[in-house]
Amino acid sequence: MKTASIILAAGRGSRMKGYTGNKTLLPLLPGSSCYEGRHPILMNILANLPTGPRALVVNHRKDEVIRATRDLDLAYHEQPELNGTGGALIAAFPFLETRKYDRLIVTMGDVPFVRRDTYLDLVGDLKDHALMVLGFRPKSRKQYGLLETRGDQVERITEWKYWRKYPEKRLRNLSICNSGIYAADREAILSYLPVLASRPHMVEKVVQGRPGRVKEYFITDLIEYMRNDGLSVGYIVAHDEEEVMGIDDPDALKRAQEIYRLGRIER
Repeated sequence: MKTASIILAAGRGSRMKGYTGNKTLLPLLPGSSCYEGRHPILMNILANLPTGPRALVVNHRKDEVIRATRDLDLAYHEQPELNGTGGALIAAFPFLETRKYDRLIVTMGDVPFVRRDTYLDLVGDLKDHALMVLGFRPKSRKQYGLLETRGDQVERITEWKYWRKYPEKRLRNLSICNSGIYAADREAILSYLPVLASRPHMVEKVVQGRPGRVKEYFITDLIEYMRNDGLSVGYIVAHDEEEVMGIDDPDALKRAQEIYRLGRIER
């Protein structure tokens, strides 16, 4: 079974104050500052992914990302506008359609510590499911999406703006959060990505200083579409919260650099 991987690396990282580059190139080994140093986040992700065809979805500072990875035999697909995780996957459709693979991993460009064994477990369970979700159990649910499950099945992923209204009794049974990392069967992803592209959400946003409505697409919608057609969506749970930590602000970056220095996560 051949595994392909897509890394979503298009975002600006607006909460990384004082840094204007692409945050996937931030160092895990800092130098004169936390923003300068060696071993970019992206390289750690690539080192842990299973072998097979790989693609980066790029936008912000794309030339820098391509230059840093030009010797790694990667495909590059530009996400013309930052219109959600689903929009990133839609941008990579030519890669998905033309490469030879049986299983697909979709991972985030700012989550460097996912173990190779976790990726392998995720794709391994595709023998029983069309789509797999990597969940985790955090100390605090914060504003993460929650997996609503029944047995080994994911019924839906519910975003914070909806689950925050749930009664406490219901919330006590919802302890698994969404890491934003997935695996999919080739046939399923090729069948349902056009469905995702045909059903955008209209979202209120400020674009270039002006409020307006823009189209966005979310990978989590694939769960609903597949489940409605009787396909199985499964999940596994990460070893711990640090394994799936996202680096989205300077404090998180410094914490990740300390984790890497101490070797608390397998490299």
